[in-house]
Amino acid sequence: MTLVDQKEILKWGKETLYNEANALLKAAERLGAPFFQAVRVLLDSPGKLVVTGLGKSGHVGRKIASTLSSTGNSAAFLHPSEALHGDFGMLQKVDSLMAIAYGGETQEVIEVARFARRMGIPVIVLTGRPQSTLAQLGHYVIDVHVDQEADPLNLAPTCSSTLTMAMGDAIAVALMSARRFTPVDFASLHPGGSLGRRLSLVRDLMHAGDNLPKVSADADFHQVLEAVTVDNFGIAAVVSKDGDLMGAISDGDLRRALLSVGANTLSCHAIDLMSQNPKIIVETSLAIDAVKQMNDLRISRLFVVKEKDPKKVVGLVRLQDLLAAKIL
Repeated sequence: MTLVDQKEILKWGKETLYNEANALLKAAERLGAPFFQAVRVLLDSPGKLVVTGLGKSGHVGRKIASTLSSTGNSAAFLHPSEALHGDFGMLQKVDSLMAIAYGGETQEVIEVARFARRMGIPVIVLTGRPQSTLAQLGHYVIDVHVDQEADPLNLAPTCSSTLTMAMGDAIAVALMSARRFTPVDFASLHPGGSLGRRLSLVRDLMHAGDNLPKVSADADFHQVLEAVTVDNFGIAAVVSKDGDLMGAISDGDLRRALLSVGANTLSCHAIDLMSQNPKIIVETSLAIDAVKQMNDLRISRLFVVKEKDPKKVVGLVRLQDLLAAKIL
């Protein structure tokens, strides 16, 4: 076994990363009209984007299709060999095709592009050879050529595959930005796993309806005490007849009132005991943002209000609920 020292291995690693980074920078500099036109077509397309590629380009294509799907775009991967044996039904006239082949001469990918052209489907080509057969079949050709690969033999797809994948990311981000894709949109597409939990919305974890502790402004002390202590919430919203949030009463507010007013506290009403300007969060906010807000304010509860009417209280979210849901 050949022995190499740490310095030499780190040198190879750094050279690879620098080479790939330089390939990305050069591609960014030459990005132009074909990229814009391809994104414009995808924005206007009523159908899905079908991505195809073989070998390493196929792996890259699968990732691009996955990224597009997870960011609000209808996208799917079509294996070119399977397409030639019956899977062409995946391509419909309302769709678009993205064909990937660095050399641009992969026969199976070329045949898929030809089929798309016969169907009148827009063809976006990602290739390192703009004069290749595949490029000639494309309506929009995005150049992903690199000066050299990162491997010492200049043969293995390294810089080229990294650049092609990054170009797919660039298209996805451009589409997201053009469509004003929001964190709420992203959350709706990622309901499972740790990412799904982090992207949960406040309204999914809040106490609402009959479980929302609230009292009217004229509620007496005993009614307030019952609302504050029910289910150990330790707080209650004070609401108007129209359901507007007027204030909040916490168990701490009650203790302080008893210490300062004494026995007369028992004759007070909610409006006399409440703190004005309670801390709130909009129901469509991300749960992780609720955690941050509570940590910043050093509190453990937030009242939840409607997005279009921030006076209307619809729930209560507690730090302990978010921790139990494993938001962190």
